[in-house]
Amino acid sequence: MSLFFDHVTLGQRVLFGTGAAAVNLAAEVARLGAGRVMVIASDFETPMARTVAAGIDVALWHHEVVMHVPIEAAEKARAAAVDAGIDLLVCVGGGSTTGLAKAIAMTSGIPIIAVPTTYAGSEATNVWGLTEASRKNTGVDDAVLPVTVIYDAALTLSLPMDMSVASGLNGMAHCIDSMWAPRADPINAALGAEGIRALNRGLPLIVQDPTGAEGREQALYGAYLSAVAFASAGSGLHHKICHVLGGTFNLPHAQTHATVLPYVLAFNAPAAPEAAARIAAAFGTADALTGLQELRKRLDAPKALSDYGFTAEGIAQAVNIVLPAVPASNPRPATTENLTRLLQAALTGEDPRVLLDL
Repeated sequence: MSLFFDHVTLGQRVLFGTGAAAVNLAAEVARLGAGRVMVIASDFETPMARTVAAGIDVALWHHEVVMHVPIEAAEKARAAAVDAGIDLLVCVGGGSTTGLAKAIAMTSGIPIIAVPTTYAGSEATNVWGLTEASRKNTGVDDAVLPVTVIYDAALTLSLPMDMSVASGLNGMAHCIDSMWAPRADPINAALGAEGIRALNRGLPLIVQDPTGAEGREQALYGAYLSAVAFASAGSGLHHKICHVLGGTFNLPHAQTHATVLPYVLAFNAPAAPEAAARIAAAFGTADALTGLQELRKRLDAPKALSDYGFTAEGIAQAVNIVLPAVPASNPRPATTENLTRLLQAALTGEDPRVLLDL
């Protein structure tokens, strides 16, 4: 079969090394010639961030990090950066922290150095997200792509085990959704498959040896690949659903992705046999859903949206918001009826195989 596609590779420097974050950050700040640095870190991440930033002069610390980046929090951070004359942003933390830095960069053009402490992957994308009036809006803007990402597996040691699992499966969702997202192509499919392999290897190692470096390095590597694939392929059905659940119902980001993923995979896989075969091969299993479910069982992964505050009363509203946003390229046509069934199953933690023959 001939190949015919249009692929864009984003330009970004990646520095990877366990225990090397502080040295790498100081070198990058010097290389960029920054004079007024703003460090963004939540209260929880601040002690770690101060260690990472020990070798640089910090003009402003900002700690008001809120999940899903409410517009009010973004505006406050933007004003603080302008008032302080900031010329470089350093974010140390998870997806919400990176998201806040992106919100500042989007309106100011200030470059970002991202130092992730989870497996969210936002640091490797040019995708932003802001929540306003209970709706999460996302978009693409090259101004929000961090110029440098500094990966250090030691920084993930403070991440609780349940969050390590949920965050890693959020990365897995990027990999799988990239197989059938609007701009899916052979390059991001290859990156997504390698990301699946790395996360499938790394996450169980984290559970087995929480203080070991190997599993966390593999998970960070997989999360980076997943994000690069996602940035190229765009937002597929899985992400459309999860952004509504997060923005409208304030469900926790990583746990929501981890819970919904097997249901979207079961929904789409029968209509996307080539993608499903690639996913299965990456897991090393006979079929894609078996591979994901075997991993989820080993990790004791999140199982039901009801565990995070979602209720049956919210399904109709969620479906009404999701349905117009489903990409036309989704392998399986989405309807009010089948999206309702998908969310009903995810709500209660029903076996996702009930969606295979919808």
